Amino acid sequence: MAFALAASLSAVVGSAEPATAAPDVCELTEEELTVYDLPAGTSVILCDAVGRVVTYEGTGIEVPEPGTSVTAHALTDDGEHAGFALQVSTDGIISYDLTEGESADTSTEGSDVADTTRNPAETPVTDSDSTDADEVDSGSSEAEVADVDAAASPGACSDSTYATYDLKEYGTYNWYIGDGGLPAGLSKNDALWAFYEALDNITESNNNCGYSDQVDAHKANFLAYTSYEADISSSNNCTDRDGLSTWDAGDLKSDTVAFTCAWSWATPGVKNDLREADVRFNTVDKDFTNKPTSSCSNKYDVRSVGTHEAGHVFGLKDIYGAHGNLTMYGSSIKCSTRARTLGKGDVLGLRSIY
Repeated sequence: MAFALAASLSAVVGSAEPATAAPDVCELTEEELTVYDLPAGTSVILCDAVGRVVTYEGTGIEVPEPGTSVTAHALTDDGEHAGFALQVSTDGIISYDLTEGESADTSTEGSDVADTTRNPAETPVTDSDSTDADEVDSGSSEAEVADVDAAASPGACSDSTYATYDLKEYGTYNWYIGDGGLPAGLSKNDALWAFYEALDNITESNNNCGYSDQVDAHKANFLAYTSYEADISSSNNCTDRDGLSTWDAGDLKSDTVAFTCAWSWATPGVKNDLREADVRFNTVDKDFTNKPTSSCSNKYDVRSVGTHEAGHVFGLKDIYGAHGNLTMYGSSIKCSTRARTLGKGDVLGLRSIY
């Protein structure tokens, strides 16, 4: 690979800050890039990198136009970190957030900015069937990593750990249900209410810890079904956005339960304003249920997973280590509904943003 850059790789790893100066010239390979091939401080304009996919630890983001930030999050079944944020400033300089700590910008004094990208491919809410069906259970009852970690972690109401991205929904999160099948074999109508509840768990700070809803998280509003799909590839890449915040199901990497991509306006000094956030459930490799029972052995709860993903939509990061009882723990637990209700850290994280 030929690449002439005078940028420090130390400005990439473990930092949300851009390098102080962009290189003058660069030459990229034809292959998929990593954050090391396109370090922080690089001009995506000079390097003609807009539209190229940049990866970090198995997660990818298509480099957006200047003035845009993208966050990518994979909820896994093995507890491994899988996500990062990429930001392109208005003058084309790229920076990353690869850490699990808090975001660089903490001020929440920004405002809602209108998004001119709109997709007309919508259909009315006419689906009225209510099958509430579940996919066939593939049947392993062995303890998984996330379950073991949860058992060794503090209780949800005593764990104050949280992390946030440079992201906030200043207005209303308007969302759609995409084309194709849905998790647990749900009808569109039943999926609509499952996703509604998941989003409400975040916007209303649903918890069993006695914390009142002090989070000024603006409403999530379902608009319509659409023939379009989430802008997420089977390789766990955030692709070019289409302007609709779409929830759907499809193919992801085999260790991934669900995936969220969020695009926002890059706004220095304050948290970036959300423009679009897409969510996909992995129905190719994983089984889901909307009603876990005592006989459940190898399915993920739709509403628990959905609540975790909704946390990403509203700016919360994954957390790891001995925090397995919090909703934003970065690995999902089969047959468990505990992530439907927030823990202390989840509530505090939302309060820090809203």
